[in-house]
Amino acid sequence: MTTVELIETSGGIADCPGYKTAGVGCDIRETGDPRLDLALFVSESPCSAAGVFTLNDVCAAPVHICKAILAESGNKVAGCVINSGNANACTGTQGMVDGKEMNAITQLATGINTPFLVCSTGRIGRQLPMSNIKAGIAAASQKLDTETQSSFDAADAILTSDTRRKVATARFNYEGTTITVSGMAKGAGMIEPNMATMLAFVTTDLEADSDLLKSVVKQASDLTFNRISIDGDMSTNDTVLLFANGACGIKADTSPELLEAFQQAVFLVCDDLAEKIVGDGEKVTKLVELIVEGCQTTADAEKIARAVGNSLLVKTSWYGSDPNWGRLADAAGYARVGLKEECFDIYYDTVAALISGRPQDSNLSKWKEIVSKKRFRITLNLNQGAGQYRLLTSDLSEAYVDFNKSE
Repeated sequence: MTTVELIETSGGIADCPGYKTAGVGCDIRETGDPRLDLALFVSESPCSAAGVFTLNDVCAAPVHICKAILAESGNKVAGCVINSGNANACTGTQGMVDGKEMNAITQLATGINTPFLVCSTGRIGRQLPMSNIKAGIAAASQKLDTETQSSFDAADAILTSDTRRKVATARFNYEGTTITVSGMAKGAGMIEPNMATMLAFVTTDLEADSDLLKSVVKQASDLTFNRISIDGDMSTNDTVLLFANGACGIKADTSPELLEAFQQAVFLVCDDLAEKIVGDGEKVTKLVELIVEGCQTTADAEKIARAVGNSLLVKTSWYGSDPNWGRLADAAGYARVGLKEECFDIYYDTVAALISGRPQDSNLSKWKEIVSKKRFRITLNLNQGAGQYRLLTSDLSEAYVDFNKSE
């Protein structure tokens, strides 16, 4: 069994051999804000790529463009150009024209005659300021570098309401060669699968075809990004992209052991990025790991997890550090999966709140202590089967309402 390790201090995409990155500011919000708002990363050789995207019927132009490029280019791309501050969503025909132009401008600026995937994030319903975008792409193409700071600039440039960058790296050794999987992501609000108002970019130096990458990125996303929720709102721009440039000279499917290690590395990177997204949710004060188990099916467990994790009454009680397990039971019940009260258990971390439907009131002080923490786990066990589901979610504060009433 190959050991895969998540690196404690990630440099983001710069950790992965064969990629150059840059992040610049070009005032995409048109407010004079000096923040970084355009990111570019380039593979030193054309790479395979695959992605998974939002299921929202209202779908941003960049999502359509990415899908088309992946289908038409034989899945070989040069990299990706990303802007924040403007989602290029609900922008009609002009939005498609502008998104395609971002690809063309990037090819021209870099001198690379291979398509670039295009992603946008930010406010919906506004046309892109293309003169600013063009200047930003030109500046970014001149700053491309393999250094960590360039990688951090790129990770910072894709942020919107996020308060901190989100990067992750995993490594493992295969027959004397170190294999790397690195990524960066953004997301803080409008978070609910599939997938969230989030973008994630994961790179590897393994060689892999697009079909394999699609399988790996979908599996990882289903277990990570599609199991997070902050506010229950699905976005128009959700995108997770996986790139493989083959810089290490080894094919990902060389052996079952290697493929398993690669899948694990991608999972670890995505899981770490997903947790960082929830932990940085808009005005969030608590991150809650919600485990639902003992259900008749996995689908039943997911129904309960989403009912509990998206309940406003539950989320506000968490914000108030109130271990009101009655709200958990109520939300689990209205999921309508056939829960039997006499079999139902609830735990805060490892401390019982309910056993076989009977309250464990002697543990009240311990529940309060646990729910006062910044991160805690709640387990709901129906004791009716083997189905289980894990969801990362958060509390809901009045500051969230104040923040979003003008966004």
